[in-house]
Amino acid sequence: MIWAVVPAAGSGSRFESELPKQYLQIAGRSVLEHCLWRLAAHPQIEGIVVALSPGDQRFAQITLPAAAQVRAVSGGATRADSVLAALQALPSTVGADQAVLVHDAARPCVSIAMLDRLLACVDDRDGALLAVPCHDTLKRHNDDAAAPRSVATADRSQYWLAQTPQMFPRGALTAALRDARDKGVAVTDEAMAMEHCGARPRLITGAASNRKLTVAEDLPAIQAWLQQNPLS
Repeated sequence: MIWAVVPAAGSGSRFESELPKQYLQIAGRSVLEHCLWRLAAHPQIEGIVVALSPGDQRFAQITLPAAAQVRAVSGGATRADSVLAALQALPSTVGADQAVLVHDAARPCVSIAMLDRLLACVDDRDGALLAVPCHDTLKRHNDDAAAPRSVATADRSQYWLAQTPQMFPRGALTAALRDARDKGVAVTDEAMAMEHCGARPRLITGAASNRKLTVAEDLPAIQAWLQQNPLS
C-alpha cells in the first residue's frame, strides 16, 4: 500500500480566476475532488495528504472519497514547501524507504492505467514519474520578453514533458527538497529536486489526456475527458 501527497496551496494566478482553480467545478465535482477520488480509486493507494493554503475554508466543503484516508495540512509559500509539509504529515508507518506519490491538485484526469504503469516501478530507488515524449518542435528564445525571437531549435527527441504523479522514497525526496531549499534552488517538480541530488528518475509514459489545468483554454479538453470517463 502507498500514500499520496497533493500540494493544493496554490492560488492559480495564471488561470486569472478569483476562485483557486483546484476548486473550480467541472463535470459535477471540483478539480481537487476529481484528483482525490481518482487517486483513491486505485487499490494500492491507502491514504492521501493534501497541503492547503493557510486559512483555506473551501476544503471542508468538498466530498472526500471513502476508499482512502484523507488528511489535510497547511502548505507553504511554494510547491516544494507544501510537499515538504505533506511529507512530514504522513503517518509514522510510512518509512523513509517507502515510495510516496506526489500529484498536482490541478491534474484531474489521471487514470487507473497510468497509476498502474507508475506503481509497477515502486521499487526503483531513483523514483519514477509520468511523462510524455515531446512531439512539437522546441524553440529557444532570446532575452527580449516583450518581443521574443527564436534563436535555436532543440533536438526534441531528447525531451519529455513531465506530468504527475511522480513517485519517490519518502526519505530521499524529503532530503532532496530540503537540500534544494537550503541551496536556493527553485525546483519546479519533485524530479528536479531528486536530479540535483544525483538521482535519475525513470520516465513512465503518461498520456496527453493527463493535462494540467493551467489556463482557461485547458478547460474544454479536461471537461470532455472527465465526462467520457466518469468515476464509478
